Amino acid sequence: MAYDKFNILTSSAVPLPIENVDTDQIIPARFLKATERKGFGDNLFRDWRYNTDNTPKTDFPLNNAKYSGKILVGGKNFGSGSSREHAAWAVYDYGFRCVVSSFFADIFRGNCLNIGVLPVQVSAPFLEKIFEAIEKDSKTELQVDLPQQTITILSTGEQEGFDINDYKKGNMLNGFDDIDYLLNIKKSIDQFAQDTPL
Repeated sequence: MAYDKFNILTSSAVPLPIENVDTDQIIPARFLKATERKGFGDNLFRDWRYNTDNTPKTDFPLNNAKYSGKILVGGKNFGSGSSREHAAWAVYDYGFRCVVSSFFADIFRGNCLNIGVLPVQVSAPFLEKIFEAIEKDSKTELQVDLPQQTITILSTGEQEGFDINDYKKGNMLNGFDDIDYLLNIKKSIDQFAQDTPL
């Protein structure tokens, strides 16, 4: 399933300064029955966003009207816990295209990259600067430049680089998942098969 191409994203951000956010908090297990990637955004952080009577918790950042944007800024060790890919689906379906943290669980990072959410890992000091900038001005914008692999706090000009696997970077730039990538090189695969003796 192809997704939107990712090149340069300039957006305000939603802060979630909580460490060790695990996948059960991102999308509780009771919402994992669906097999398509649709509808999970409604239940992103469900138990943190809503009371038991389904009224929104006003102190949770996603329910605070002053925060908006396509970037979620989380605390250290974001996406830990189980390997459920639904957690990445929920992040994408809600509308986030980038998650920033000082550390990601490996499986969550991979699941994000497979569906078009860019996990940007920064140093702990730079993450703190991002949180401080958002606290000072909730509309402050971040610029995530995938080709150059940099993230910039536009209000201060402070910038830091981030790492990404070359294969996944290419897929993100083209909006490819793994199947799209293979379909894109189908002619080369067919030619290799013809040129390779059995």
